Amino acid sequence: MTESIDTGTDELLCELDGAVATVTLNRPEKRNALSNNLTPALRAILLTLEADTRVRCVMITGAGNAFCAGGDISGMGGATGGGRDAHQDDRPAPSIEDAVRNLQHGQETLTLRLHQLAKPTLAALPGPAAGAGLSIALACDMRVASESAFITTAYRNIGFSGDYGGSWLLTRLVGPGKAKELYFTAERLSADECRALGIVNQVFPDDTFRAQAHAFAQKIASGPPIAMRYMKENINRAITADLKTCLDMEADRMIRTGRTEDHREAVAAFLNKSEPQFKGR
Repeated sequence: MTESIDTGTDELLCELDGAVATVTLNRPEKRNALSNNLTPALRAILLTLEADTRVRCVMITGAGNAFCAGGDISGMGGATGGGRDAHQDDRPAPSIEDAVRNLQHGQETLTLRLHQLAKPTLAALPGPAAGAGLSIALACDMRVASESAFITTAYRNIGFSGDYGGSWLLTRLVGPGKAKELYFTAERLSADECRALGIVNQVFPDDTFRAQAHAFAQKIASGPPIAMRYMKENINRAITADLKTCLDMEADRMIRTGRTEDHREAVAAFLNKSEPQFKGR
């Protein structure tokens, strides 16, 4: 049974189906570009879903035929040259220092929150992901795409350098040389090219994309929640920490998972040749 979860705005939808929470960016007329309603709601719903014990996987997707076009270009630029921080009324633009602090806070409460969320996250791309939309997809643990989807950094096309962690996240997937190429040229990469580079994990046919993406999320959600959380911690730590630190923390997490009910359930199910029923305890 599917349950709707209120996000406070029609620009962001959330449904819980089993243990999978699907968060849908819902501005299809703008290719799901970020807005002053959608983005704060997305930040808030991530905290809600992290605290909800029923949720074991969070899938972020877009309405219609796009994932997210990034910032809404119609609200950028103007006489003030304010970029994302430009105002559409008579209020003065913030100082550079204030604008920097605002963006730093925004990035930490979205990209960093997604990256560190204590549950597996999946970006499901029914179509293009560009700019900050690409960064949001990259901040998820995994990505799946429809055959017609593509990605582009896009920033060079509007005179921006990039935000929301895309340069850090993309570099760790494809290496600095390829990341620089994609930023310097804003080249479009098809779904198959993304899969070859390791940017997306799976590519599904357009006509079955949403069903297959949800099935992929359900498979992830069926795993042992405590062990999955520690797996994510271990792999995230491996990006920046030394081997000794990672070994020490792997040992700690391994022993802790060995004391869980889920571990005992999995061993019993293995011996009985049955499917384990994990409860997150």
